[in-house]
Amino acid sequence: MNRQDAEKLLNKKRYSITNDLAELQKVEEFIKDYRHFIDNGKTERMATVYAEGEAIAKGFKPFTPGETLRAGDKICYVNYNKSILLAVIGKRPLDEGCRIIASHIDSPRLDLKPQPLYENSGIAYFKTHYYGGIKKYQWTAVPLELHGVVYRADGTRIDINIGADQSDPVFYISDLMPHIGKDQMSKSASEFIPGEGLNIINGSLPIDDDGGVKLKVLSILNEKYGITERDLVTAELTAVPAIMSREVGFDRSLIAAYGHDDRICAYPALRALIDGDVPEHTSVVMLADKEEIGSYGVTGLGSESYPDFIRSLCDATGADYLACKRASICLSADVGGAYDPCYADAYEASNSVYLNCGVAVSKYTGSRGKGGCSDASAETLAKLARIFDEAGVVWQVGEYGKVDQGGAGTVASEIAHYGIEVIDCGVPLLSMHSVTELASKFDIYEMLKASVAFFKS
Repeated sequence: MNRQDAEKLLNKKRYSITNDLAELQKVEEFIKDYRHFIDNGKTERMATVYAEGEAIAKGFKPFTPGETLRAGDKICYVNYNKSILLAVIGKRPLDEGCRIIASHIDSPRLDLKPQPLYENSGIAYFKTHYYGGIKKYQWTAVPLELHGVVYRADGTRIDINIGADQSDPVFYISDLMPHIGKDQMSKSASEFIPGEGLNIINGSLPIDDDGGVKLKVLSILNEKYGITERDLVTAELTAVPAIMSREVGFDRSLIAAYGHDDRICAYPALRALIDGDVPEHTSVVMLADKEEIGSYGVTGLGSESYPDFIRSLCDATGADYLACKRASICLSADVGGAYDPCYADAYEASNSVYLNCGVAVSKYTGSRGKGGCSDASAETLAKLARIFDEAGVVWQVGEYGKVDQGGAGTVASEIAHYGIEVIDCGVPLLSMHSVTELASKFDIYEMLKASVAFFKS
């Protein structure tokens, strides 16, 4: 057997890296746009506003159920201010199915409790309840931004965005100095910082010689925003790292940012849809909330809001909803866990995904015995492989780690619940769910190519 014939039998690793100058320029231009999104969409509310603005600028119109739609129509629907659904009506009837990319725009963070403000020993704090799977110790000694909404007693909405601008103050969670940290250091990592210990410092000056620090903080909030402590009870406020995206390495090949998971898949899907031509099949992007806590609630993908949107598209074009579902296919666009040689014991190297090797396709996710996954069929995986191969998309397959090590879930199980064919595909990450995650520029761009190819299929 000659070498050429032998290579045909092997599944050799491919790389998303390119040395073509024209292609490199496209990569850099897209990464610049992506970084603007990731730096300005740090919560699901902010990402929804950003996505809606980009779509409207490209000719999308707010969708009203009951209206008639035709091929080429571009519509978007904001779901309770925290998720967004977008569609371009294709040339073929929806009875022949649609192409759906479902991603999520929420990320692990710290939410303020309903009654958050207190003071202790001359320092004012916010009490928090962490959201999603985090290593709690990573959130100490890190500058934090505060985002969200407050509704005053008269119904007036106040948007809070503090910490992103360089002139803004930031917030902070203290940690114990190592000099007297003997007892803390003897604990397991999960116990270093208890959940009730994630208290955010927000002030230290008393209002006067007799008054407290808490009252001073409230006076500042009232002067600037017109809110009182009572208004904080109904507020929705979130703390996220006050860290902007940065290029990593001498070669600048990687991007470090908060919230890659999963806006790193959401943005390429959005751009593939809004920048594309009229597709053969109706193309849909679902940017959902609540994935990090199980996809519950009216904005999570477990909500009927999402199949209702597909049903509304069918009604608006005269298509049969059940026929549409059966003929549709969905990419559950969520990140993959890239192999990290510094923690090799947690991985099974031959069945892992790697940085700079393209998008990660996962037949199944779940934990240990595939718990909580949808486990796509061989037919679905083969179909996606053909789509990507014909379009020249660099892709790889792999699992999160060793079988008994743990695992993860995606929105694929929610999509499968609706009776729609689905498979996971996303960008490989290092340091997933940390305050700063790491991804390859080339893999991010490959996700754009994968999304474009999928919508054209």
